[in-house]
Amino acid sequence: MERTSIPFKIIELIERAQRTVRGSADDIGWLKRDPEMPPVEDGTEKFAEILDNIRHGLHKLPNTMVYLLVPGFYISIFAKISVLAFSVAGLFSNHGPLYFVSTKTSFSKLGLTCHIAKIHSEASVEKNAKEIKDYIEEIYWGSKKRVLLLGHSKGGVDAAAALSIYWSDLKDKVAGLAIAQSPYGGSPIASDILREGQLGDYVNIRKLMEILICKVIKGDMQALEDLTYKRRKEFLKKHHLPRELPVVSFHTEAGITPAVLATLSHIAHAELPLTAPLSDGQPARLPVVMPLGAVMAACAQLLRVRYSEKSDGVVARCDAEAPGSVVIRPKRKLDHAWMVYSSLNDDPSEADAAQVCEALLTLVVEVGQKKRRELSMKDE
Repeated sequence: MERTSIPFKIIELIERAQRTVRGSADDIGWLKRDPEMPPVEDGTEKFAEILDNIRHGLHKLPNTMVYLLVPGFYISIFAKISVLAFSVAGLFSNHGPLYFVSTKTSFSKLGLTCHIAKIHSEASVEKNAKEIKDYIEEIYWGSKKRVLLLGHSKGGVDAAAALSIYWSDLKDKVAGLAIAQSPYGGSPIASDILREGQLGDYVNIRKLMEILICKVIKGDMQALEDLTYKRRKEFLKKHHLPRELPVVSFHTEAGITPAVLATLSHIAHAELPLTAPLSDGQPARLPVVMPLGAVMAACAQLLRVRYSEKSDGVVARCDAEAPGSVVIRPKRKLDHAWMVYSSLNDDPSEADAAQVCEALLTLVVEVGQKKRRELSMKDE
């Protein structure tokens, strides 16, 4: 009995090792290799032109639309854990994570109506798709203005899912979609963590993630599963983005320099107890910061070494391009957290995150105008 069981266990161990070493190598970039997916168009040069205009005070986003920012998943985990830690320590986060807050503030100063979708980013894609659909309909019926969406990370996947599944209900209410640093084709991190039959099963990585997502931050494990290559392939075979919808995809590569490693990201506010108010009677507020730059750089280096793929630390660049979209491929090194959390040492000579978001949405508007002209010419 023992003699027959030993070879079987050795074979199983070898297979697990092979599966672990191979990882997501066969899945990364599958969208570009799939002949059924429509081609993308490079809009990097046009985006750079729009961004330069914005930095020189030329703003073209119309106030005839409402702008909806959809937060993501990976970075919010770091933020929520930090906020929870401050709460346990006796501090209270008065606003929670500052996801997209600087962009919303910037848009408000321009006189634009902007909302941050209050969805639970750690919920499943289909659950959030329904919530985003309801958000859009509520905004439209209240303002009679079409909605332009910008989703970051999983937020882009959630927003795209809403438009794919519910397009018949939303086509007259939505002006376009920008997805930024979104794992549209899937995530190697999610896939590698959840893939069954790996060496990691011996330390039960999946169980550790379940505790983190479900118990600590009160999320749904389905959120991570929905970002695996397997689930994304299944979803995208069933649900396609409408051809008439203007879509812009944006992706970046994380830098790995000493300056990046020393970067601290401002992710939340915390308030000191009311027993120690400031002179004006208000509680003292402390910035909650995390070295997200170093975390993203380490993850990017890991993906580069293991798969020879460039990434922002979370999403491989080749997985972030929605089929049929206009794609922005900037050379500037930006990690996955930069888009939504302000850094304490941002370079004033470069565009900030709010300006990049504004440029992305401006490009969506222009792509939409071009699509309408093309459709009208076909009708003639």
